[in-house]
Amino acid sequence: MRRFVAIALSSTLVLQVAPLLAAPAAPARAQAPAATGAIQGTAQSATGQLLPNYTVQLRNLQTGQLAGTTTSNAAGGFSFAGLNPANYMVEIINQSGAIVGSSAAIGVTSGATTTVAVSAAAGAVAGTAAAGAAAAGAAAGGISTAVIVTTVAVAAGITGVVVATRPNASPSR
Repeated sequence: MRRFVAIALSSTLVLQVAPLLAAPAAPARAQAPAATGAIQGTAQSATGQLLPNYTVQLRNLQTGQLAGTTTSNAAGGFSFAGLNPANYMVEIINQSGAIVGSSAAIGVTSGATTTVAVSAAAGAVAGTAAAGAAAAGAAAGGISTAVIVTTVAVAAGITGVVVATRPNASPSR
């Protein structure tokens, strides 16, 4: 009798699962690609001199996190593509790792490319005697990224910006 009950129960379970196994798989739905934007621009000195081979960073102003890093080309040009809609800031970094220039807040919208020119502070461009002193001053405790991000965010009317800092972090990081 136990054997009969066991066979009956297992047969019932198999019959209930069989239609699920035989059903055709649901067609995969194609997800629409997320609409993104881009930023392109030129890194230059305060006097308009192009800045080739400078590190250019893109910072998301809502999160304070880096959204990308690239190097300016021979004509000082740079670009960041595939950006989610948000407010960003472009930072120019000299060879010593100090931020020598930054843009105002840049609003990125879906499907649009924004063009910007970012100027380095006067005397902060490598190749001059003042540049070395300025870079050393910035690296030794000059303008911090937290100050720049907060200032630009406030100027853009963005509230709730949180910038995490480490007091023992290297200025080049």
